[in-house]
Amino acid sequence: MVSTFPNPSSVDLSRIRLAIRSLQPQLVEWRRRLHQQPELGFQEKLTAEFVSQKLQEWGIEYKTGIAHTGIVATIKGKGQDSETIQNLKVLAIRADMDALPIQELNEVPYKSQHDGVMHACGHDGHTAIALGTAYHLQQHRQDFSGTVKIIFQPAEESPGGAKPMIEAGVLKNPDVDAIIGLHLWNNLPLGTVGVRAGALMAAVECFNCTILGKGGHGALPHQTVDSVVVAAQIVNALQTIVARNVNPIDSAVVTVGELHAGTKRNVIADTARMSATVRYFNPSLKGFFHQRVEQIIAGICQSQGANYDLEYWSLYPPVINDIKIAELVRTVAEEVVETPMGIVPECQTMAAEDMSFFLQEVPGCYFFLGSANPAKDLAYPHHHPRFDFDETALGMGVEMFVRCVEKFFS
Repeated sequence: MVSTFPNPSSVDLSRIRLAIRSLQPQLVEWRRRLHQQPELGFQEKLTAEFVSQKLQEWGIEYKTGIAHTGIVATIKGKGQDSETIQNLKVLAIRADMDALPIQELNEVPYKSQHDGVMHACGHDGHTAIALGTAYHLQQHRQDFSGTVKIIFQPAEESPGGAKPMIEAGVLKNPDVDAIIGLHLWNNLPLGTVGVRAGALMAAVECFNCTILGKGGHGALPHQTVDSVVVAAQIVNALQTIVARNVNPIDSAVVTVGELHAGTKRNVIADTARMSATVRYFNPSLKGFFHQRVEQIIAGICQSQGANYDLEYWSLYPPVINDIKIAELVRTVAEEVVETPMGIVPECQTMAAEDMSFFLQEVPGCYFFLGSANPAKDLAYPHHHPRFDFDETALGMGVEMFVRCVEKFFS
């Protein structure tokens, strides 16, 4: 499959207009500055200050302090004034700004200067692309008739900044008609775009469970309720939810990522604690997993004479792309990257994204922009301490956004 994609070294950059190609050095400079100063969710003060400084420098209207550190910039196209703006369409562009609690292992000049914090998912690139888009649109307002809102969002990684920004009214005044966003994606090579209608990324739900047994000596198990045995049965049984309770056509996964119990080899543990995530695409499955997980845990505990304490919560819903906006993005991608192999329609992932909350409010499309280049050792996966990407993708991202704006308003 990978062999059918364009070779990153032969990507046709002539599809990127000269004004955006000339912006490429600035995009790299902005991205690297942001990379050096990564900040965790709702702590993006330096990032927000930098974004605000640039928007002010370019004469772009903006508001700060939304959901703590969020920013919304508003760019009005040709022929607008305060009276007509309410009658024209509004397109939003979303970019996330936060980093991850990871110690960077890359030895590059722009390495993170914040110990234990790193841009390991490309959000520095997303912010730089959004800034480049804002700059270009402000300089070329005559090329579109409408209003563009650029949303610089905090805390995508956790606990989620999209929902509080929506609650703060970023999709209102003027009301947003559609929204687009991109994710630099090292699962695809440079020169490709992953776009599809419908489910792109999964919903994610989480649970913690403590099994309450009765401890004792390993030589006298009949006097105990072994929480480890109970937990082991539960872990195995949870896998039957996807295997036997979910329609095989619907993708889903239950992952127990943590299991802690016991302190000595000859002591039966009285408690066992597990943490897990649940992921699925089909929105109709909301609520199903919570019910089924608890049924399994309760049933096994009852059969073994144990009790349990379950904490279950929903983090993000699935990312569902609108058919019409996804088609708009796909047609734009055909203009920016080599086709047909440069367009990847089946690019779903069980990873989650809180862009989903925006897409629940207005029609839109979230898409992947290929950013891996193995020839430059730029293909480490997201959230890896050596994650980095081919910065050529920055200009391609700006070109994608700008063309989407022009086509949306045309």
